[in-house]
Amino acid sequence: MSERDVDGDEPATRTDTTIAEARGLAVLDDQERAEALRRLVVLRASDDGVPAARLARQLDLAVRTVQRWVAQYRAQGLVGLARKTRSDTGTRQLPPDQVALIEGLALRRPRPSVATIHRQVAAVARERGWPVPSYARVYDIVRALDPALLTLAHGGTKAYGEAYDLVVRREASRPNEVWQADHTPLDLWVRDDKGRPVRPWLTIILDDYSRAVAGYALNVQPPSALQTALALRQAIWRKAEPPGSAGWTVCGIPCDFYTDHGSDFTSRHLEQVAADLHIHLIFSIPGAPRGRGKIERFFDTVNHLFLATLPGYTPPGTAPPAHPTLTLSDLDARLRRFIVGDYHPRPHGETGEPPQVRWEAGGFLPQLPETLEQLDLLLLTVAKARRVQRDGIHVAGLRFSDPTLAAYVGEDVMIRYDPRDMAEIRVFHDGLFLCCAVCQDLAGQTVGFKEVIQARNERRRSLLMDLSDRARVVEMFLSVHQEEAPTDPAPPPAAPHLKRYYNSTQDAEPGAVARSLRPQQCWAHPDRDARHREAIGALPATLLARRLRASVPHTLSRGDALHPGAQMGATELDARAG
Repeated sequence: MSERDVDGDEPATRTDTTIAEARGLAVLDDQERAEALRRLVVLRASDDGVPAARLARQLDLAVRTVQRWVAQYRAQGLVGLARKTRSDTGTRQLPPDQVALIEGLALRRPRPSVATIHRQVAAVARERGWPVPSYARVYDIVRALDPALLTLAHGGTKAYGEAYDLVVRREASRPNEVWQADHTPLDLWVRDDKGRPVRPWLTIILDDYSRAVAGYALNVQPPSALQTALALRQAIWRKAEPPGSAGWTVCGIPCDFYTDHGSDFTSRHLEQVAADLHIHLIFSIPGAPRGRGKIERFFDTVNHLFLATLPGYTPPGTAPPAHPTLTLSDLDARLRRFIVGDYHPRPHGETGEPPQVRWEAGGFLPQLPETLEQLDLLLLTVAKARRVQRDGIHVAGLRFSDPTLAAYVGEDVMIRYDPRDMAEIRVFHDGLFLCCAVCQDLAGQTVGFKEVIQARNERRRSLLMDLSDRARVVEMFLSVHQEEAPTDPAPPPAAPHLKRYYNSTQDAEPGAVARSLRPQQCWAHPDRDARHREAIGALPATLLARRLRASVPHTLSRGDALHPGAQMGATELDARAG
């Protein structure tokens, strides 16, 4: 062994070259690596004794190119045969301000076309002395913008959030840990009780862990708290299946109940039910449907694998059928068979297991209420506070009575009633059950709260119609016997009147002024007569005569005569004035 081998210089150099070559190969992509291998095949032919000039002619290459490949391979190995990228790749030969202008124009709203951007940039470039970029250069700059930045600029924060926000998917770790619930109108038309075409609503409760359906409800009315309670009742309690059919074992009380912000999910009734059953209510972010993707996927499954095979199926943009053949009960029976016999046994595309098998795995034991009556009391009844009156308890215009209530007149109680059957109510006092109060008017019947409201409104409407009919009859008969009263034209507004004498009035009749100027009326009292004479004597005679003659013609009518005393007074005043 030579001294150089002992020192380790040559093996170390060889090892460093191998490591450097391995790192270089790791940087190359598949296309660059394939190009390097193709060139290596050419060089191996050269090593077999084929002259470089002949090899270059066979491959239509320059001799200098083959020689350069040989030198690069000997110096760098396989990495040296890869195609070298330009040192100025990714750089633009345009001023930074011009590039910023192009990008800023591309981010404006509404989104301009590349041709518009090119024309505007060319105009600015001529004004500022910049190089005028080509259309292709502007197109490359616009295309190189970050798609997230373009989405935020043109679509807004909502579109950006739906496309680029980081989403954390929460997966349940066991059955009944999280249940999801939602409603959707089906793309199907059925017949209601009166034979009219209606579009039903579907309420689904889905187990997050297994994707199994815990319960559902079909109704032709929009979603309500009662429909949600009916679906929860079916989901929580054990399902009764006919003999010989596949079992539907999903049941129990969930830990979390995940819903949207619908009025039925945020109702006071559901809040009370969740508190009584120790269920934690979780609401999704408003306007963010991506948080409910699992149940939305189930709706797509129902739409494509179930509804598409039924008569009356109407995809969006299709006119509804005039005479549907299915009824709501028929649809309910078919949907149940689809869930139990088709959906639950089929392996799920994401979990890889059938929903029913995944829910039953591990010997899971669900938590259930003690009795079905207790569950019905919580889910299907509405709790309200009432005060016991002397004639019973009044609810929705109905009177409920029971002999037990005699000892609780004037006391506040809590009642619970089923909105579907208003014939009786359950009465509680201080948390203890008292009795079932019965409405005597509805005894032996099953009348829902909705029917009571409708009957009450119809009764009020009929009474209002009777009142209007009778008022119309009265007006008709009174208008025949009533004579129209003569209507005098309104007098013109009186002009402002200047009170010129002591007892003259604005509303004086014709001749009243002449009578008021009589001596026995004007000078009735000696003291007042002396004061008036002194006041009149103090006035200048010319002014007093002018005022008297100015007032008399406007006050007297054509048939009135001036009193001799007044006439004499005026003559004296004229003499004094002369």
